[in-house]
Amino acid sequence: MSEQNVADRALKDKHRAMWASGDYAAVAREVIPALGPVLVEACGVRAGQRVLDVAAGSGNVAIPAALAGAGVVASDLTPELLEIGRADAAARGADLEWRQGDAEALPFGDAEFDAVLSCVGVMFAPHHREAAGELVRVCRPGGTIGLVNWTPEGFIGQMFAVLKPYAPPPPPGAQPPPLWGDPAHVSALLGDRVEGLETVRRTVRIDRFGKPEEFRDFFKAHYGPTITVYRNIADDPDRTAALDEALTDLARRHDLGEGIMEWEYLLVTARKRA
Repeated sequence: MSEQNVADRALKDKHRAMWASGDYAAVAREVIPALGPVLVEACGVRAGQRVLDVAAGSGNVAIPAALAGAGVVASDLTPELLEIGRADAAARGADLEWRQGDAEALPFGDAEFDAVLSCVGVMFAPHHREAAGELVRVCRPGGTIGLVNWTPEGFIGQMFAVLKPYAPPPPPGAQPPPLWGDPAHVSALLGDRVEGLETVRRTVRIDRFGKPEEFRDFFKAHYGPTITVYRNIADDPDRTAALDEALTDLARRHDLGEGIMEWEYLLVTARKRA
């Protein structure tokens, strides 16, 4: 195995461990459950279609797509999240397939799916061009590619900016996830392989947290990227306290009253060029 392959495998192992830490399924279920159905509706998912949810997590898109009657495969790097999703799907009466897979090297053939979707998922693959290439490759000509991505300017993009000074340095070649929320970046990634590209900025209403400290503590306990950053500074109480305050202040500045926030995302839809 080449030195580059060894480094890539180590990076993917770190990503898998990061998303397995905490409880991302709780974030999807309790904080952003509305986003999956938004993407399913925007892409016109319907019965008889074959749909792939890339970086599916616990199935925030895959489950509503299956409930709409589509034949769905949920793929994610982290098997722990797929197990949670499998149980959630069974409880909701959704029948779909769960497959472990790397968004940068999907375990599917060319043009297998009528729709290829990802909800704040594929944006976290470290190599954006490779991931975008896979989205296009597995979609059939004329099929739909649909994404929901956090924007750099929105709440989660700002949260990553707050975390950055406390985080370990990114590995060489890894790109920041919020770039996927920049219309120009997404357009460049998909290029002339798609047509009818539309990018629309929207917000999702967040009412899970009564006060800023509740947001901070929930993300410290449940959200893999936040957990990883706190572990990086665990032996430095001053920096930990500073990050605590920075995250609390971020939530305070976005509080519209009674703990309600609006988090911006980019809704992307396109058709694979025939």
